[in-house]
Amino acid sequence: MRARDNKLRVALMSYLALCLLYSFAASSVAWQADRPRDLWDTAFDAKRKQPRRTANKAGYRLSTPDISPRNVAGDTVVGVTVWRLRPARINDEGERMAVVHEDEETEAWIPERVRSGASFAEGDRVRLTIEAARAGYLYVINREQFADGTYSEPEMIFPTTRTRRGDNRVQPGLLVDIPAQDDRPPYLTLKRSRGNQSAELLSFIISKAPLEGVQISDRPQRLSAEQVALWEKSWGGPFGRLELDGAGQTWTKAEREASGTVARLLGRDAPAPQTIYYNPAIKYDAPLLLAIRLDYARPRASRR
Repeated sequence: MRARDNKLRVALMSYLALCLLYSFAASSVAWQADRPRDLWDTAFDAKRKQPRRTANKAGYRLSTPDISPRNVAGDTVVGVTVWRLRPARINDEGERMAVVHEDEETEAWIPERVRSGASFAEGDRVRLTIEAARAGYLYVINREQFADGTYSEPEMIFPTTRTRRGDNRVQPGLLVDIPAQDDRPPYLTLKRSRGNQSAELLSFIISKAPLEGVQISDRPQRLSAEQVALWEKSWGGPFGRLELDGAGQTWTKAEREASGTVARLLGRDAPAPQTIYYNPAIKYDAPLLLAIRLDYARPRASRR
């Protein structure tokens, strides 16, 4: 009798152990699937020293061979996707964006990915998506760049209370749209302020703590050139680029839902940023400042 009881006890304990093991394995798989992606691991496999392929079979290529991607702190990289809007067509599969005009007329537009370094025409409608690899605070500064190498006065265009109610917090897997999807209009229209303007210069700052002296209101904040120069000297530097083979692809449902809400963080298999910027000199706990240009296409010479 005692021997039979021992066998039952052993069988019961084995069954409970298997149940616990299965439960742990299932929860581990679910956690791996649900957790926000590691942006650097998504883009680049440092161990194999090869760009990683994403779920849609698009891969990254190294655009800056003079800046090595080795020894990069994973939480210092930044993902940026520039979108150019065009009118939607009947056979488009991407997510549409409703654009409401002043006369309340609504049109459907499709955002398409644009590679870094592309040129833009005056009147182009663009959007930006920024993805940080760390938790912190995002700031965006805009300056006009002119052909003679000078710049306009810098303005901090994000955050403002008009976009995400002034909430500029970021974290891995969370996309920040500029402008936000519910802004009117939900895009920036590129337009030269004068004839010799060559580009729009956008600087992104990601810091683990809010920047001192920044007042968030409903309007962009004017900054001094000296202040921006100090930030650039302290936190900037040459960035390398990994470019996705995805220019021309349209906006997806996952990207639309992951913009501005922690309820829909992007996972490892979600669409990756068009360009990932990295700087091996940045330490994991230091703020970083990344500057990119949106170049205006040169006007075509008139034929005589």
